[in-house]
Amino acid sequence: MATHHRQNAAGRRKVQVSYVIRDEVEKYNRNGVNALQLDPALNRLFTAGRDSIIRIWSVYQHKQDPYIASMEHHTDWVNDIVLCCNGKTLISASSDTTVKVWNAHKGFCMSTLRTHKDYVKALAYAKDKELVASAGLDRQIFLWDVNTLTALTASNNTVTTSSLSGNKDSIYSLAMNQMGTVIVSGSTEKVLRVWDPRTCAKLMKLKGHTDNVKSLLLNRDGTQCLSGSSDGTIRLWSLGQQRCIATYRVHDEGVWALQVNEAFTHVYSGGRDKKIYCTDLRNPDIRVLICEEKAPVLKMELDRSADPPPAIWVSTTKSSVNKWSLKGMHNFRSSGEYDNDCTTPLTPLCTQPEQVIKGGASIIQCHILNDKRHILTKDTNNNVAFWDVLKDAGFSSSDGSDPKLNLGGLLLQALLEFWPRTRINPMDEEENEGNQVNGEQENRVQKGNGYFQVPPHTNILINNGDSGGETESMLLNETVPQWVIDITVDKNMPKFNKIPFYLQPHSSSGAKTLKKDRLSASDMLQVRKVMEHVYEKIINLDNESQTTSSSANDKPGEQEKEEDMAMLAEEKIELMCQDQVLDPNMDLRTVKHFIWKSGGDLTLHYRQKST
Repeated sequence: MATHHRQNAAGRRKVQVSYVIRDEVEKYNRNGVNALQLDPALNRLFTAGRDSIIRIWSVYQHKQDPYIASMEHHTDWVNDIVLCCNGKTLISASSDTTVKVWNAHKGFCMSTLRTHKDYVKALAYAKDKELVASAGLDRQIFLWDVNTLTALTASNNTVTTSSLSGNKDSIYSLAMNQMGTVIVSGSTEKVLRVWDPRTCAKLMKLKGHTDNVKSLLLNRDGTQCLSGSSDGTIRLWSLGQQRCIATYRVHDEGVWALQVNEAFTHVYSGGRDKKIYCTDLRNPDIRVLICEEKAPVLKMELDRSADPPPAIWVSTTKSSVNKWSLKGMHNFRSSGEYDNDCTTPLTPLCTQPEQVIKGGASIIQCHILNDKRHILTKDTNNNVAFWDVLKDAGFSSSDGSDPKLNLGGLLLQALLEFWPRTRINPMDEEENEGNQVNGEQENRVQKGNGYFQVPPHTNILINNGDSGGETESMLLNETVPQWVIDITVDKNMPKFNKIPFYLQPHSSSGAKTLKKDRLSASDMLQVRKVMEHVYEKIINLDNESQTTSSSANDKPGEQEKEEDMAMLAEEKIELMCQDQVLDPNMDLRTVKHFIWKSGGDLTLHYRQKST
């Protein structure tokens, strides 16, 4: 469960702190698994989760607990991953709009690429050239040299890269051949677009599918392409002939995942109908139903340790990942014991997976209560939980109702209390050396903020920078905002100042200008609170008689009254500065610095919205 805290940094940049309320070690995928990568040399499987976490698993069958480590840095779904540099580097693509570069062996993020402007949905990799491509909903394809990416640092991660233009729709699938001579994209445009990544020149556009193209594969030399689509078909394309040379109607519903053997003669397919088939590309009547999953298939990964492949790993919209044996496939095909009537249901080759990486329950419903502090959630096991965002983050005071208590500031201080102390004053070091107890240096005791403490394992992200691991402390030190240092090292609470301002009717409202009373409020006060003040104290005076005429039984409670007032204020009132309508979520400091932008006291104008 994640929550957020925003703080203005120097200049115009707004920094967001996110923290996750969770168990100390998250050993299970908590939602669907979007992508898989197998490292046969180390017998490791990487999974990319919809819970924003990449996990590493041991695929030794005799191990009871396959979990090795979690790679936490993304703040939204991880949609695709590729292993590069003989398994040393992992590249990931996420709905948080970033592409990240990881040390795959040690499991930490080396750099973040922020070139995309929307969800990044797909990656492609040319092994011979160490070239990676990324694409997504911003319709852009970017090409990245992996050797350049691995040399980046947290503060020097702006890469000049090649881009391929011409896509007219959101891209959901991408493929590049091993030699790096051809790249293909699939999108909601229903066509395949083909480029030469060496020159970025457009080569062709292939038409045939009638729905989104969800999966793509190229053979080694880039002469043939396989595509899977939401229209339920698999198509084989000849790029030399620039046309579709075969259509395979194996599935009842959309085809979302494809894998192919090394010789490019047999395709493995899965999708919405939960079934996984192997089809002979040369003789489509020869097909085997390998297994039936319990949920729609999102991705598959062949175990290529032998030929023919001994097994296939499958991920679905559920959180478990299954390994299905392909033993007996070869005998099945050669014996001719298959049913070439595609209308007759086939018997699955496997009824039980050979190995299971178990997933955990995920939250599927949540409701924030009116106090904005408590949350009700329901998970995939139908468990209902009641959360107190402060208490579950370690809140221990029985009374958090003091209106002068800055809970946001206290929470921020508590969250950052365990930040790696990478900046220690030399005087502190000398003092520490003097504080010896029984020959051992006295440990610094974390004292909290006097109200509550946050568990040290709580994962914190600042502008997508993870504060959790010591291995990253040097990288983080280059990008940490100064206010974080103020809070964690100097133990200073964030400063909140008063802003004086005037409130007047807008000239277009026709109302008389009021006597200029000078008002004052915290610079963190939201515009919506000023709107409520206008509605309640100024605009709504005429309606008092209607309100008092209600019977005592009809009168709502105080909390309901406040909520109704807030809702009515936003429906009826517009607040303006310099003739610009203000967002109710803005704070007064933002309005003053970025919209008022002039000397003297801030002046805000209000008017009733026209019905």
